[in-house]
Amino acid sequence: MSPADAKKGLGRGLSALLGDAAAQSAAPAEGPRAARLIPVAKIHPGRFQPRRNFAPEAMAELVASVKTQGVLQPILVRRDAKHPGDYELIAGERRWRAAQEAALHEIPAVVKDLSDREALEAALVENLQRADLNAIEEALGYKRLQDEMGFTPDRVGQAVGKNRSTIVNALRLLSLPEPARKLIESGKLSGAHGRVALAAPDPAAFAEIMALEDMSVRQAEARLKAMADPATAKTKLKRPAKGVVRDADTRAIEKRLTEALGMKVELKPRKNGAGELVLHYSTLDQFDDLLARLDKDAG
Repeated sequence: MSPADAKKGLGRGLSALLGDAAAQSAAPAEGPRAARLIPVAKIHPGRFQPRRNFAPEAMAELVASVKTQGVLQPILVRRDAKHPGDYELIAGERRWRAAQEAALHEIPAVVKDLSDREALEAALVENLQRADLNAIEEALGYKRLQDEMGFTPDRVGQAVGKNRSTIVNALRLLSLPEPARKLIESGKLSGAHGRVALAAPDPAAFAEIMALEDMSVRQAEARLKAMADPATAKTKLKRPAKGVVRDADTRAIEKRLTEALGMKVELKPRKNGAGELVLHYSTLDQFDDLLARLDKDAG
């Protein structure tokens, strides 16, 4: 690839680096951009992958598909300079992992002679154009394009097909405290939740409350607005007691009880196995209805 061709390819996404190969199936073809079958064991993970989390459910679905249909879209690799005869994975890590789990011996791949710069952009853009990165992985990918390739937010947006404001808002998430970032990476909060947390006096504490109470973004915005209003600011933001674990099962039970009783239910477990069950009623009629239910069950 000449310098002029490399310059044209940068920022145009994976298709610019694959040529027409991304549209081809695993069938053999001729030419430098054609997919070829390469032993799965000869391919090593790339150095430039932005993805850090692989959702087990989504991977299981992909493995099942690969077992039935095979790998229909080729991955992108380059020759591994450190291991002659082997290849470094540039784009398509989920497909490569799925091929291994499906016990495939070969996988369709396009082999390209890419510089580190081109390999970095291909790996980042291919993943950023997909919808299954979490918001922190996405933001880190944008940051790498800025830091390692000198891209402006506008240039990053051009590379991944998004507008500048989307890029800037994503990058803001990287200023969140580490506990809040981990909640987003684990899927307990969305990127939109993270942006709400940025406006809180204590972003880490507010992110934790959003996750524990399973707030929607609108509910989180309303809570934050109420905290800022002097007339309603009596409700202080409190972290859960240290050492108390409120896992997904606890939140699920709270949700079931809330739906069954028609009022908010809160479980407060303690370290010793005991705890509290708190019922929140908003009107006396709601409280009377609860008493009537209890009397009926007791009778």
